[in-house]
Amino acid sequence: MTNKISKSNTSICQKLVRSDVATMTAYQSARRETTLSSQCWLNANEAGGNRQLQIALSQLNRYPDFQPKAVVEGYADYAGLEAEQVLATRGADEGIELLIRTFCDSGKDNILICPPTYGMYKVSAVSHGAGIVEVPLNSDFQLNINALTKQVGNVKLVFICSPNNPTGNVINRADIIDTLNLFKDSALVVLDEAYIEFCEQFTVTDLLASYPNLVVLRTLSKGFAYAGLRCGFTLASPDIIAMMSKIIAPYPLSQPVAEIAAMALTKQEIRKMRQRVLQCNELKQHVIEFLNKQPWLEALYESKTNFLLFKTALKQPLFDALVASGVMIRDQSSQPQLENCLRVSIGTDDELAAFYDAVNQFNVYVKSKRQQAQPVKAETSNTKQARTKY
Repeated sequence: MTNKISKSNTSICQKLVRSDVATMTAYQSARRETTLSSQCWLNANEAGGNRQLQIALSQLNRYPDFQPKAVVEGYADYAGLEAEQVLATRGADEGIELLIRTFCDSGKDNILICPPTYGMYKVSAVSHGAGIVEVPLNSDFQLNINALTKQVGNVKLVFICSPNNPTGNVINRADIIDTLNLFKDSALVVLDEAYIEFCEQFTVTDLLASYPNLVVLRTLSKGFAYAGLRCGFTLASPDIIAMMSKIIAPYPLSQPVAEIAAMALTKQEIRKMRQRVLQCNELKQHVIEFLNKQPWLEALYESKTNFLLFKTALKQPLFDALVASGVMIRDQSSQPQLENCLRVSIGTDDELAAFYDAVNQFNVYVKSKRQQAQPVKAETSNTKQARTKY
């Protein structure tokens, strides 16, 4: 008996797989691209520090509740909504997928995205057979309202990330309202607020009462510091939540996840979350000051999140040097308008110290290379001087 995979098993997969799945590019999560040598992860916008909890569980022989009451009511209270407006999901990513599966007919309907933006909107659309319309952000990373106007009637869902990942900026509220009005009769406008805890004043949940085509995505992964929990929320009108509830898996949250999520949403834990956010924002200011001192920095973009996007012509050698030092940040240069851009998460003091050290070592290396490349005085007037650009 052998455990080797036969060629026939491989070929049957290639024969039966959907053609669009066979050719699609999978979303490269931070963990997929993390190297085994990495010791400092500043590439996934996770909260710094290690969350450890001990919980007592019983009745694990029973299936969990479809929508755990303590979790749904806890988040509704936190967001200032009714429980009927909240759907708990396996991270905000499941909310994205459910919206597409609920409202887009495969092979017929389109979603709209505004790159540079979060990559899972496109991946989820492709996996369901939905079309993708791209309306890039303006040069200031704000919505192009004129271009959006031309797409009214062509799409079912409009995805807007605010604060935006990977740029870090908040989308202008007036433009969001204009977009809601533009698509009020033809599409749902989905505001992804995964990073809203870092700038709570910019939330648009207050608009849910006035705009029935508004949907808001939230998560416990960022400000709440529970990325490993995989718990998110879709906030919308009760009728939208009811339709999505028909599509979602019968037991989306396991009992351990529900227990921890309910604990995270107590008033005491919410106060702790806000304190962590304040500390993170203070650390971010230190990183801003550090990056602004770098001789290779071309641009540092304003951020309302727990990460910073910056631009340098030395993007690749810097990225490689950080990886060699065991520090992982995120290369965003494949996104529109983000050539030579890198993104660094705001981790702990120790993680950021490792980042600083790795950058300083890189600077020493660059300086030495440039010194070695200085032209040597010619022995004769006919000898050309050579310069090497790092």
